Amino acid sequence: MGKPILDVCDLSVVRSGRIIIKDICLTINEGEFVGIVGPNGSGKSTFLLALLGILKARSGTVEIYGNPPMSRKLHRRIGWVSQAAANLPKEVKLTVRELVRLGTINSSNMFDWYDNGRHERVDKAIKMTGLENVENTDISRLSGGQRQRAVIARALATEADFILLDEPLVGIDRDSRNSLLKLLDQLCHEEGKTILMVSHDLAAMRKTAHRMVFLEESIRFDGPTSDFPDLNRLADLRGIDGPHDGHQKFEDDNWEE
Repeated sequence: MGKPILDVCDLSVVRSGRIIIKDICLTINEGEFVGIVGPNGSGKSTFLLALLGILKARSGTVEIYGNPPMSRKLHRRIGWVSQAAANLPKEVKLTVRELVRLGTINSSNMFDWYDNGRHERVDKAIKMTGLENVENTDISRLSGGQRQRAVIARALATEADFILLDEPLVGIDRDSRNSLLKLLDQLCHEEGKTILMVSHDLAAMRKTAHRMVFLEESIRFDGPTSDFPDLNRLADLRGIDGPHDGHQKFEDDNWEE
C-alpha cells in the first residue's frame, strides 16, 4: 500500500448532547479499500461527516493529505457520495452526462466559458463507470444501480483520489450490487483510487474490501478482511451476552442489522 492519506487521532463527536463516536483512531493508506460496518446508530455516517468537516469534533484531530477537513488544499481531492445522492426528485430533469458534469463545476469556474478539460473529465468518468450507453438518458429512467454509478461518476469527474461512500448498496438488486462492487474494486486496483465505504452489508464487505472496521461508538475491530471475526466473536467484542447458557450460534450470511 501507499503512503497514509487519512489520519484520525482520538476523534470524538457529540450530537444533540450525546456522544456518538469516541476515541476513534484510524489511518488509511493510499490504494486501500476500507469497509466500515456496524449496527444502525453505531456512528458510521457520523464518522464520515466528521471526516468531511460537516460535523465538528468534540475532541481529537482529522487530517486528510496532511490537511484538516474543509481545507482549500483538499479541493478536488475528495469525492463524496452520500446516502441520498442517487435519490434525485423525479421532477429534476438531468441526463447522466449533465449530472456528471456537475462534478466539474465549482465556485471558481461556474461562470467560466472555457472548457478547461472538463469535457474530457466527464467522458473519462462516464467510461470508467460503464455508462456510455445511457449518457444521454434522463436520470429518472435509470435503474437504482445505474443511478449509483452515475453519482459515483460525478465524484470521479472531480478527479478525486479519495472516495467516501455512505451506504451505496441500499435499494439496488443483487446484480447491480455485484456490478457496483466490481467497479469499486477496479477503481482501486486499476485507477489507484482510495475508497472508504460505509455499508450494513457485512457479506458484501467481506467479499470486496481489503480491510474492515467494525464501528459501534468506538472501533471494536480493525484489520484485514480475512481476519474479520465470526458473529459469535463479534458479539463478544460488542459485549452482548446471550439469554441462554453458552453462545447462540449464528450464520454470517444471515446477519442483518
